[in-house]
Amino acid sequence: MTLPEILRTTYPLPDASLQKMLALAEYVELPQGTLLFRDDQLARHIYVLQHGLARAYARRADREVTFWFSCEGAVLASIRGYTEQTVSYETIELLENSSLFRLDMPTLRQLYRTDVHLANWGRVMVERVWLLTEQQLIARQFRTAEERYAELLQQSPHLLQRVALGHIASYLGITQVTLSRVRAKFKAARYL
Repeated sequence: MTLPEILRTTYPLPDASLQKMLALAEYVELPQGTLLFRDDQLARHIYVLQHGLARAYARRADREVTFWFSCEGAVLASIRGYTEQTVSYETIELLENSSLFRLDMPTLRQLYRTDVHLANWGRVMVERVWLLTEQQLIARQFRTAEERYAELLQQSPHLLQRVALGHIASYLGITQVTLSRVRAKFKAARYL
């Protein structure tokens, strides 16, 4: 996907507004393992992921808890940093070598004040993150491990080929042992 296609997937920007965003975007290629956002630093950018894969996680004592995965076409932001301009609770890491567009948040905020279409783009972007967070919270609270895994298989089967099983288990809110059992049940059911 091109940057204009990705931006217009979030919100249908008119040409003049789109050109302002394109002028702000800086193309970067970053290696696997790069931390775009850290839970101990103030975020100064948002990123548009053209090619690659990322995950957001929080560190808790002896483990990492994965919140989400994002691939091509995603807008990556530390939402707390974006909305409150404070240090985030999450770290966002690239899981693959990635091509991205980096947008400076202070400059983007200035554009929001002068262009209602860009302000709406930002609002819709945050609404989508909010909705995905709510869906994940509900899944963890009300669905079994098997149901969460089945939903992952249905909605994002490509993740199983691209993401380490430990990260998948963390995302589903289960241990790797439980994930192995669930996967074994699905494989057995496929051959019945």
